[in-house]
Amino acid sequence: MADVRAMCAIGLSGQLGLRGQLPWEGDRRPEFKADAARFFDVTRGHVLLAGPRTVASVPAFALADRTVVAIRSGDDPQQLIDRFPGRVIYIGGGPPVWSAYARFIRHWDITRLPYDGEADRWFDPAWLLTGKAAAPH
Repeated sequence: MADVRAMCAIGLSGQLGLRGQLPWEGDRRPEFKADAARFFDVTRGHVLLAGPRTVASVPAFALADRTVVAIRSGDDPQQLIDRFPGRVIYIGGGPPVWSAYARFIRHWDITRLPYDGEADRWFDPAWLLTGKAAAPH
């Protein structure tokens, strides 16, 4: 059985995205740089299942030391997860992806960043509860 996890950063009010990217994209303050570096460190050696935009944003250096798979809305989450038995799988890509995969996620790693600006995508706390109600897979 795979160990399915999610890792994300949110702003002070739960902000996740803005116009298809992170709301704080390009912010060079240390806490923002450290969060990005931590993501690549923690996911190293594991599987990243993510939406096409997220996969396209993964830098070339990170493709060599993790398995990255672009997922589509028509994919069956269980079938994709079953392709990686015994592996740690991180689900990435924002609200549509987490809504589809939340029932499989057993661990959420959430970092709150000091961003309190504009957003058009928000973290939904219901995702945290969905995984607890899931039947074992």
